[in-house]
Amino acid sequence: MHSTPNLRDFLEIPYDQLEEMNLEAKQQRLDRIDPDKLRKERLKYLEAEKRIKAVTVCFTDLEGRLHMLDYDKKFLLRSYDNLTFDGSSIRGFSQQAESDLRLGVDWPAFYWLPADIFGSGKVLVFGEVFARDGSIYEGDMRGRLKGFLRDLHAKKGLTCFAANEIEGFLFKGRDAERRFPETSRFEYCSTGGYYHSLPSDPLRKFIDAAAEAQRAMGFVNEKDHPEVAPSQFEMNFSYSEALIASDQYQLYKLLCRQVAATMDMTASFLPKPVVGINGSGAHTNISVGKGKTNLFYDAKGQDGVSKLAWDFVDRILTSASDICLVLNPSVNAYRRLDPHFEAPNQIKVSAIDRGSMIRIPLGNEKSARIEVRSVGPDANIYQTLYTLFRTGFEGPTSDPKDEAKRTRTRFLPDNIQDAIRLFRQSEWNKTLFGENVASKFAELKLASAERCPKALGTMVKAAEVQFHHEVTNQYLWNHF
Repeated sequence: MHSTPNLRDFLEIPYDQLEEMNLEAKQQRLDRIDPDKLRKERLKYLEAEKRIKAVTVCFTDLEGRLHMLDYDKKFLLRSYDNLTFDGSSIRGFSQQAESDLRLGVDWPAFYWLPADIFGSGKVLVFGEVFARDGSIYEGDMRGRLKGFLRDLHAKKGLTCFAANEIEGFLFKGRDAERRFPETSRFEYCSTGGYYHSLPSDPLRKFIDAAAEAQRAMGFVNEKDHPEVAPSQFEMNFSYSEALIASDQYQLYKLLCRQVAATMDMTASFLPKPVVGINGSGAHTNISVGKGKTNLFYDAKGQDGVSKLAWDFVDRILTSASDICLVLNPSVNAYRRLDPHFEAPNQIKVSAIDRGSMIRIPLGNEKSARIEVRSVGPDANIYQTLYTLFRTGFEGPTSDPKDEAKRTRTRFLPDNIQDAIRLFRQSEWNKTLFGENVASKFAELKLASAERCPKALGTMVKAAEVQFHHEVTNQYLWNHF
């Protein structure tokens, strides 16, 4: 009797080798190697590596959802400069009458993948969305962030850095969020809490598996642990250039969801999926450098940071209410802005008060930064960093004569309807995004808000989960 031959021979790379390859690709981005040179290098690699069957090209829509398209490798090699897709099928992108959009390949943003999570024979690269005339599509916030960062470096030699502390929950069962309207609850997989989960707990096993995958993808892990709330987790990775940090943010959430699914669990990034316990945030650390100098550091400055850092703080706080919708883009996000659970809902800065929107962590000449604590884990990270950096450099400043406004305690909006109204009224947002994109974004947020009860109350409502931008599906929305 003949044994069945092994018909498939697809690429599977050991984790230690994956880490080396991804770190090298990351360093090429940090060193700003000519993208055209990297394009030729990647194409040559794809041509030579026969065990690759498909290339996953991903892009992010206006609300922050990651979309992935798998292209047959041979097709991509022939047609990488002529990829198109139907933008009208993506909420927040083009209208039906102007639906054709081009998808470019950002060759430096190239990742080798853990085969046990993504499947064998695939590599991943981030894409850029272009309008018909070849310009970056205005709704592609990744492209706009990339352009802003590129121009800032070219004109002033400045580099923006970021790192996010992204919290999430691990719940029992696959698709727990989509099943929430049927069950009206999420089921914890662990109740051990902060520092008290055993190595054999499901939450710990999930964290270990996800952290291993992140390490293999070149994230440069720092620490990972359960968080304060039951079944809550956080996995931190190192500071990086802002566009790289944003791509890693998207891959972090993708990895967590995929690893959880393999364990018959759900990784949820709803800001407040359960009332009565701490919600999830994505504390966003930012700084600006020139060469090897951290421009946010000043040993003699207040709290150890420079005038530039304090200017950033002032401008971000001045526009705090206007940009709150960007940082907290869902109905559910406003449950998290609750002062009883270390919520960063006060429009102020502090070195120690965790209720402040911005914190100045202890730092040195390498680590000095500001931490924007009011960002939710469901925010569009490209839009968020674009907003924070542009506002920090260019946004309106506070009025030094308005002593009452500077001294009284002000709060962020406590519901999405107020946040939408303030977003729409803001002239700064029209400058940031353009009237068309600002209007589209507000309309998308309003569409979700109008399907949910206006009063948050003390229970998580089915609609705020069901119509959340990271949970809903096309089939459901087509019923309205």
